[in-house]
Amino acid sequence: MAVIGVLTLELGLENSQSLKEKRHVVQSLKDRLRQKFNVDVAEIVYQDLWQRWMVADVAVSSDQSHDEKVLRSVEDDASAVLGPELAGATVEWM
Repeated sequence: MAVIGVLTLELGLENSQSLKEKRHVVQSLKDRLRQKFNVDVAEIVYQDLWQRWMVADVAVSSDQSHDEKVLRSVEDDASAVLGPELAGATVEWM
């Protein structure tokens, strides 16, 4: 049976001055996480706000412990890249 883990990252971009600038940061992070961890990433909330955003990172496998390691690594990497701009992270299992 497949295990689906969803890591939701909420971020605040206090220095962002436009949607274009925000989208550049969001797209860079999404590309990095997809390439480095082979997870699916989607912006899910706040698309029209330039100082807040939320993305969902999804890992699917038959082993929950594997997904936990992957999603923990994704969160650690995002935290290292974004620093204090990472406002919160939650994991849900399906």
